[in-house]
Amino acid sequence: MHCNKFERLVSALYRCTRSAVCGAARSGVCGAAVRGQRSVRLQRSAAVWSPCQTASCHFSTGASSKNTVDPDEVRRFQSLAGKWWDEQGEFAALHAMNDLRVPFIRDNLLNVHRARHPGKPLAGLRILDVGCGGGLLTEPLGRLGATVVGVDPVEDSIYTAQLHASYDPDVRDAVSYQACTLEELMTEGEEEQGAGQFDAVVASEVVEHLADLETFAFCCSHVLKPGGSLFITTINKTNLSYALGIVVAEQLLRIVPSGTHDWEKFISPEDLERLLESNGFSVQSVQGMLYNPVSGAWSWTNSTAINYALHAVKLSDDPQPGRAEESGPHPEHHGAATHS
Repeated sequence: MHCNKFERLVSALYRCTRSAVCGAARSGVCGAAVRGQRSVRLQRSAAVWSPCQTASCHFSTGASSKNTVDPDEVRRFQSLAGKWWDEQGEFAALHAMNDLRVPFIRDNLLNVHRARHPGKPLAGLRILDVGCGGGLLTEPLGRLGATVVGVDPVEDSIYTAQLHASYDPDVRDAVSYQACTLEELMTEGEEEQGAGQFDAVVASEVVEHLADLETFAFCCSHVLKPGGSLFITTINKTNLSYALGIVVAEQLLRIVPSGTHDWEKFISPEDLERLLESNGFSVQSVQGMLYNPVSGAWSWTNSTAINYALHAVKLSDDPQPGRAEESGPHPEHHGAATHS
């Protein structure tokens, strides 16, 4: 009941947010945001993917090399590294999100990998959890039978994850953690866990904190096996996501710490899909998600205006521009996946 009322409220906000937000920001904030969004889309549309010419998976744009890590984001999460497992604290919404994201990952993987292992449905699968933080998603995937590697550039978060896993025999042998970036993992040991070593890559609430999404997409494709799955949950780039995700969630209700998100880093499902397809992925499903701060619960919704979950599959070992389009008709990827 609470969820239905909240979803109706969000729908009403969605209808009026554009005029309300712009009206409240005539000084130029809204105009700058819209211009920035248009600029980003134009840049992405004009960008041409090119393979890495060095082993470091860095992309040269202008005079600088880019990687996935934003130092400001690392410093921000460093200050929160000891709070990951406080279910009533700053990461309460992420704890609650497991009710959606764990079944979303599990069910889509089972649709791809038909094998059934009673009690351990993901047994035999190797999963990389990018930006794992304290292991909030890593551990549940390990309990489902997968071998999970969690990576995060914040060393104290990795220490928190290792310490928490050490107390639970059900996950202790299933998960492992490394304090490194995705591109460092890709290059540090090709034989051990480099190219094509993972059945799935998970990046939940991560891409909105990254410095370079092109590098991220390439590296994800590199570490995945052909046919491997990429799972992303993130925030859409809309006026409604600004109003609810930043103004309400951070500044008014304090659901997450102030300054956690930068609206300019948000990405729409359409832009994310184009980016992934240019790096050899086929997007299978995109599903809207909605958080109710009253009940503290997440639910699936038909609208992707705020949060959404995406599942994509790697098509080949050699992504090239247009490869996704040449591979044949796409599946109906905007329908809801099977959830439980």
